[in-house]
Amino acid sequence: MTESRPAVELKGITKRFPGVVANSDVHLTVRAGEVHAVCGENGAGKSTLMKILYGMQQPDEGTITVHGEAVRFRNPQDAIKAGIGMVHQHFMLADNLSVRENILLGAESLHGIGQKATARMAELAESTGLRVNLDSLVEQLGVADRQRVEIVKVLYRGARIVILDEPTAVLVPQEVDALFDTVRRMREQGYTFIFISHKLDEVRQIADQVTVIRRGTTVGTVDPRTVSSRELAEMMVGSELPSPETRESTVTDRVVLRVENLRLKAEDSERAVLDDVSLTVRAGEVLGIAGVEGNGQTELVEAIMGMRKAATGRIELVDAEGRTRDLTKLGTLARREAGIGYIAEDRHRHGLLLNRSLWMNRILGYQTRKPVSNGRILDPAAAREDTRRIVAEYDVRTPGVEVASGALSGGNQQKLIVGRELSGDPVLLIASHPTRGVDVGAQALIWDRIRAARRQGLAVLLISADLDELIGLSDTIRVMLRGRLVTEADPATVTPTELGSAMTGADEGRFLPEDVA
Repeated sequence: MTESRPAVELKGITKRFPGVVANSDVHLTVRAGEVHAVCGENGAGKSTLMKILYGMQQPDEGTITVHGEAVRFRNPQDAIKAGIGMVHQHFMLADNLSVRENILLGAESLHGIGQKATARMAELAESTGLRVNLDSLVEQLGVADRQRVEIVKVLYRGARIVILDEPTAVLVPQEVDALFDTVRRMREQGYTFIFISHKLDEVRQIADQVTVIRRGTTVGTVDPRTVSSRELAEMMVGSELPSPETRESTVTDRVVLRVENLRLKAEDSERAVLDDVSLTVRAGEVLGIAGVEGNGQTELVEAIMGMRKAATGRIELVDAEGRTRDLTKLGTLARREAGIGYIAEDRHRHGLLLNRSLWMNRILGYQTRKPVSNGRILDPAAAREDTRRIVAEYDVRTPGVEVASGALSGGNQQKLIVGRELSGDPVLLIASHPTRGVDVGAQALIWDRIRAARRQGLAVLLISADLDELIGLSDTIRVMLRGRLVTEADPATVTPTELGSAMTGADEGRFLPEDVA
């Protein structure tokens, strides 16, 4: 239940970086015991603001007050001592450690490491809905339970104010509902949440107040019960809420990608993470793959890209002239040169060199092709010029192409990657979560570019946790469960709730065959 006094007040926060003002006179007041959403397009300054509140960066101007006391955090440890915790979009967990070890790591002095610590963990697990063995390895958990471990970890350190950064980005609808139930229950216990999200319908569902930031400045704070998602979108970017819906069919009979009987073993056992997977993608078609994370989608993409070696099976690509090429034993670069564009699931790990310039990142995967190379020698001038073209065409907001890609917001990084991958004239685009963590403006641009390329005959294999995106863009949807493609859904008739049920194995009658249900 909310109280009248503020838990957090940010006044006049300004933060400058070389060539960029990330925050300019930002004001934010969060009352104790409320869920306060902070919305804004990528590059609006939300992440910088939260890093300042969490002590990861210091403001050039402005003040921070926590429960009425002026503070200045030098690092996250200072913020934690003040009762502020942050659950990052990219989880900060050690997969090879147990749940217990992840929670204890760095906090051994708080409750010891014995029965007192176990009792506190059990208490927090109960309040957050974490129902797993504390000795289970994190790598064995699903994404929703990993998120709960992160929440328990910050609460264990004494947080009463919790920053949730894009918490629903990787969750299916049922998991979102469960998270919101947890947040509401904890709110009633007096916890305060700052909720960072691009999903405006969800913001209106969970938030008590919404503060909108545009171009580094506070636009205003509104009651979500009095505004629509479209009105929030207009506050954020000055335009209406985009829709991924694709109305016309461009699917042809020409097969571009053929995957037959693909089987992939887990790295540490004989267990199959892909089990007899077969699929085809045709020119002008978007084939969507739906599945709860951890059911084989990542491994499928990495096997097609040559990043993992399949135990059995065959992968073929057909070029624009109708020539079939067996990719099964080729390396990743050769597959890209054969005509595969790749938007990676983790743009930081597989999509970019964060400490290198934008024009150097333009070269990645295309170092043997024009316009950045003549096949033997790189052409930096041509790479810079083509990067400027991508920056202009894809609205990548940057002071210049010499800027390191790590200095861009997530949405601008993603637009650079999409521009790069669609600039290589691919016959097949593998798009893994292409709009994860990006704002409505970047979403609209990326969807438009994928639809335009599809109309030109591009074949697209789409993996997404955003079920509205998956349904809106896809011509056909296949559901992946425990490493198998178990059923097919029609985007024209299936609902997100039905699709979510199929993904979790809950809807036996309509979607799943008897041997899987």
